[in-house]
Amino acid sequence: MTQHAQRCLIVDDSSFDQRMMARAVSKLDRPVDILFAATLDDARQVLALGEVALILLDNTLPDGKGANFALELAEHADWAEIPVIIVSDWPSPFMWQKAKQAGVAHVVNKSEFGPDLVARMLPEPAVMQ
Repeated sequence: MTQHAQRCLIVDDSSFDQRMMARAVSKLDRPVDILFAATLDDARQVLALGEVALILLDNTLPDGKGANFALELAEHADWAEIPVIIVSDWPSPFMWQKAKQAGVAHVVNKSEFGPDLVARMLPEPAVMQ
């Protein structure tokens, strides 16, 4: 039996933060393909292409707020079940409220983000026979 590589979408306009999150994902003990989007529009395009198992989402992006995008995801038939972790420099009470409304799995400060959280939130992969 082989394990199908899951896909993790990192939505952040900072290449530094993208690399930081990618390092955490790459430390998992299972295959994960990492996809990147620098804007919410890019994220929508990636999501339209196929299955994503987890979204790591910055809150402040050039074309909108991650918390608002999380609400959009929650209302989308194909994307509502994807676990979302908002990884933000400055989590505000307003952002926490929107994240809660959207069913976001976790809101975490970038300095506290790590592979343990990703491992807990990434669903178990499908096993191909």
